[in-house]
Amino acid sequence: MDMATIDRFEAGRGRLASLAYRLLGSAADAEDAVQDAFLRWQAADRERIEVPEAWLTKVVTNLCLDRLRSAQARHERAVGDWLPEPLLDGDPMLGPADTVEQRESVSLAVLTLMERLSPVERAAYVLREAFSYPHAEIAGILDITESASQQHVHRARRRVAAERRGGGEVDPAAARRVVEEFLTAAMSGRTDRLVALLTADATAVSDGAGLARRLLRHRTPERIASYVRAGLRPTEAKRRLAGGSPAFHLARVNGSTAVIAVVRNRVVGAVAFEVSDGKVASLRGVAAAHRLARLNETWARYEGEAPVVGAW
Repeated sequence: MDMATIDRFEAGRGRLASLAYRLLGSAADAEDAVQDAFLRWQAADRERIEVPEAWLTKVVTNLCLDRLRSAQARHERAVGDWLPEPLLDGDPMLGPADTVEQRESVSLAVLTLMERLSPVERAAYVLREAFSYPHAEIAGILDITESASQQHVHRARRRVAAERRGGGEVDPAAARRVVEEFLTAAMSGRTDRLVALLTADATAVSDGAGLARRLLRHRTPERIASYVRAGLRPTEAKRRLAGGSPAFHLARVNGSTAVIAVVRNRVVGAVAFEVSDGKVASLRGVAAAHRLARLNETWARYEGEAPVVGAW
């Protein structure tokens, strides 16, 4: 393969990766899908490919659909072992973020909600909302009719909107203030203040530091406050598990304010917050190493602020 052909693929790699990440919710799986597409690009009769961008988009989309439909993926998602992989804002894999729809389509909340869509609905929704493809092109990519594309997108929008917590986009500075106050209350042990900072229908989900067999889910402000306080109470056992005493930073992850726990410049945990009307509507905690690999790569180059909590 000549360099011009490789360069043509590489020029679109970022867009393909952000498409695959939105479809799969995993940076590692997205990279695998893009690499598989590159191998197909190598083997293809490229003289017969009229529009390489459209051809590659279709290949990557269908590779992702195959993964979503695989027995292993269906099993993991059915038993509740799946969480979207968090990405630090600024990561190119997050892709376009010019519109509200593009930003929301990559939020951890919407990535989680998209699990309830069929693979084809998910693909149609992502292609339309995040990449503004017309229905005629979506139909060609998914091998469906234009009318079916419109129906899939309409159903997906309706389901996501019906189950979406919160009231849409929140000012980042306002969200940061709420999260910082929440962290301060958690560190001080003020569970009454934690309860007051949670919406009445708040939810929390975490992978239990990667040790739980299934995701841990908590509802009601009282239970969430108790869980958060217990999780952030310093103990020697937790320090040993983390490999040291973590510092806690505030950063933006998938468009949401997040608390990042760092030990010697290594991310050991991340909790993303969804804020609505000045309160926390949901928390998503990730500490399993395989879900933090990409976040660690970008954190190593991240020039963020000093930690809000420097000693634990």
